[in-house]
Amino acid sequence: MARLLARLAATLIAACLLFTSQALTTPQRAAAADPGYLMTHFIGEGATGQQMYFSYSADGLNWTDLNGGGMTLRSTVGTRGVRDPALVRSPDGSKYWIIATDLCISCGQSWSDSINNGSRSLVVWESTDLVTWSQPWLLNVAGAIPDGRNAWAPEAIWDSATNSYVLYWATNKPLNGATKHRIYYARTTDFRTITTPQIYIERPGTQEIIDTQIVEVPSGVGNFRYVRASGDGQITIEGSNSILGTWTNLGNLSGIGLTGAQVEGPMWLKFRDRNEWTLYLDQYAAGKGYMPVTTTNPSATGTYKLPTAGTYSLGGNKKRHGSILTLTAAEDARIQARWANVAGKRLQSFNFQDRYVRHANFDVRIDQNVTNQDAQFRPRPGLAGTGTVSFESVNFPGHYLRHDGSDFQLVYNDGTTQFAEDATFRQVAGLADSSWSSFQSYNHPDRYIRHYAFQLKLETITTATGRGDATFRLTS
Repeated sequence: MARLLARLAATLIAACLLFTSQALTTPQRAAAADPGYLMTHFIGEGATGQQMYFSYSADGLNWTDLNGGGMTLRSTVGTRGVRDPALVRSPDGSKYWIIATDLCISCGQSWSDSINNGSRSLVVWESTDLVTWSQPWLLNVAGAIPDGRNAWAPEAIWDSATNSYVLYWATNKPLNGATKHRIYYARTTDFRTITTPQIYIERPGTQEIIDTQIVEVPSGVGNFRYVRASGDGQITIEGSNSILGTWTNLGNLSGIGLTGAQVEGPMWLKFRDRNEWTLYLDQYAAGKGYMPVTTTNPSATGTYKLPTAGTYSLGGNKKRHGSILTLTAAEDARIQARWANVAGKRLQSFNFQDRYVRHANFDVRIDQNVTNQDAQFRPRPGLAGTGTVSFESVNFPGHYLRHDGSDFQLVYNDGTTQFAEDATFRQVAGLADSSWSSFQSYNHPDRYIRHYAFQLKLETITTATGRGDATFRLTS
C-alpha cells in the first residue's frame, strides 16, 4: 500500500509539473524567476559619451538604462576616454574586470591620431562584486609590438586548458608591405601582466580586422565549440574547437543585408532559457547604435534573422560596442540596488541661495549659479548605517563627498569601512529652518556639513551663523 501511495503521489506531482510547464510559456517562466543581463557599453563621442555605461534587461531584448542614464565609471587615466568595453567574470565568480579601449575622439584626439599614434594601452577596472570598482589602470599591450600604433577593441575568454585568459585586441602596424589592423593576443591571469603578444587573426592583403568576439557553444549545437564574429569588411562568422587553434570560415551576414560598411562591434548574448543567441551589431554608419540579430545555431549563417519591428528596445541611451554578462540572482540584486535610477540633485545653501555645493578639482565649495554636473549628486543609501545618505557625484561616478578632518573633498570609494563612515550622513531637520535639511556626520555626530568662507567644512555648530551655514535644500 505504501509503495502504491508513493507511486500515486509521484504521478500527481509529475502531472502538476507538466501542467505548470505547459501553462507558462518559456519567456513567462524566465520573467517570473530568472535574473537578467547586464550590458556595459559607451554611448557616443566626446568626453562624457566615451565612458562606461550600464544597462539592464530581463529578457535580453528590451533594455533599460541604469544609473539614471548616467555614466557608471569614468576613466581618469590615459586619454581619459574609453570605448569598446569587455566585461569579464572569473571562472569562480570571485572577480570581474572591465577592459576597454583607451580612446577619446573629439576631446583632444582625432581618428588619424588614434590610428597612427594612439594609446598602446587598455584601460582596466577590477571588482569583486560588480558594485565597487577599483581605480582604473593602464595595461600596455601594444608596446611590445614593433611599431604597434594603437590598441583597440579588447576581448578576453577563459582557456581552461591553460588556466589563463586569452586576451585579444586590434593593433595597427606595418607588416609585409601592409599597414593595417590585425588582431593580436596574449595570455594573462590578472590583466596586469601579459605574455608576449602574437598575431591572432590577419586577413589577406590590405583588408583590416578590428572587432571580433568569441562565444562558447554547448555540445549538440552546430559543429564547433567556439564561434567568433568579426568586423572585417563583412560580419564574418568562423568556428573552431580550440580558441587558439584552426578556425573555419562559415560565411557572413551579407545574405541578410548586413555588411561591415553598415555595422560593427559584434556582441554575443546567449539566452539563459533556450538554445537561441542574439548577435548585437552596432549600426555605426547610420548612427543608430545596437540592433539584435537572432539565431538558433551561431555556426550556421543561414539561420541568422533580422528582428521584427517592435520586438526589442534599446532604451534611452544609444548603445555602442560593448559586452553582455548573464547575471546570477545575487549579481542581479546587487546591480539593481547599486545602479538604481536615482536622479541627480543639487545642494542649495540656505543663507546664500544663489550658491550650490559643487566640486572643483576634487575640492568642494559653494559657488554661484552652478548649473553643470559639478553641482549634481545622487543621494544614495548611506555607505554606512541605516537611514543615512551618501552623496555620489553625477559626473564622477564612484566619487563621494567625504570629510577628511574638517575638510571636504570628492574622493573615489575605496571600499573601506573608514571611507564608508566618512562619506555617510544623517539627514535631519534644517538647523536654521526645519523645512530645509542639515546633514549630521555619521562617525562624528556632534558635527555637521557647513560652508565657511564658501568652502565646505565639517564642524560643530554653536551659533546662529553656523546654523545658517549648515542648512541646505536638495533641489532638482
